Amino acid sequence: MNKTLRKAVIAGNWKMNKTPAEAKELLEAIAPLVKDADCDVVACVPYVDLSVALETTAGSNIRIGAENCHWEASGAYTGEISAPMLKAVGVDYVIIGHSERRTYFGETDVTVNKRVRAALDNGLTVILCVGEYLEQREQGITDEIVAMQTKVALQGVSEAELKRIIVAYEPVWAIGTGKTATAEQANEVCAMIRRTVAGLYNAQAADGLTIQYGGSMNAKNAEELLDQPDVDGGLIGGASLKPEDFAAIVKAASR
Repeated sequence: MNKTLRKAVIAGNWKMNKTPAEAKELLEAIAPLVKDADCDVVACVPYVDLSVALETTAGSNIRIGAENCHWEASGAYTGEISAPMLKAVGVDYVIIGHSERRTYFGETDVTVNKRVRAALDNGLTVILCVGEYLEQREQGITDEIVAMQTKVALQGVSEAELKRIIVAYEPVWAIGTGKTATAEQANEVCAMIRRTVAGLYNAQAADGLTIQYGGSMNAKNAEELLDQPDVDGGLIGGASLKPEDFAAIVKAASR
């Protein structure tokens, strides 16, 4: 991390977990453990938990995010939620382009860009996920894949709007598998993303961009990963559902 240039952000991605009552209990357990954090703390929760999450964290340093949004403001899109809806209930953040959305629900680089545009237009901060599959890493094309995802996702995004984007590098082969990129591997790709952004905008914009690592960061490996110069935080899956583990990661980012 380099806190002189950019914010450190630890964001929990709860995925499809926790009823509203369980969400309240979990956030009440996390809040006192992270109240003195020297980094931004975010919980991205299922749609049905948003209202109780916002109510439970009111007055705390925990910000609330959603896990996806549609690119249209309204319409015949059964089961979808729009960015204006999220803004109306008080959400600050939204995850876009998570590998599970790409893998299971047909998300493409183009639809990711459309969702990013909708979120930015409604004042939300975007956690933009990019990352390669195992076969792509084995083929030696990680840089090409991740750079392309980044470029397409940021198409039409101004330098001013870039300040409301956090990029999360999540190697797909390390999501929920227990496998983790080495700290050096994580930093290499995060640094490449920063170079890509510098090419799209400029060095100052790239230096100010928060880039998280999102591949099975946990209480044991967080410190080593966050010691890397281009890893500015984490998008946390399973460990975000365990108060002590999540707090340990926040503590590592607060050093």
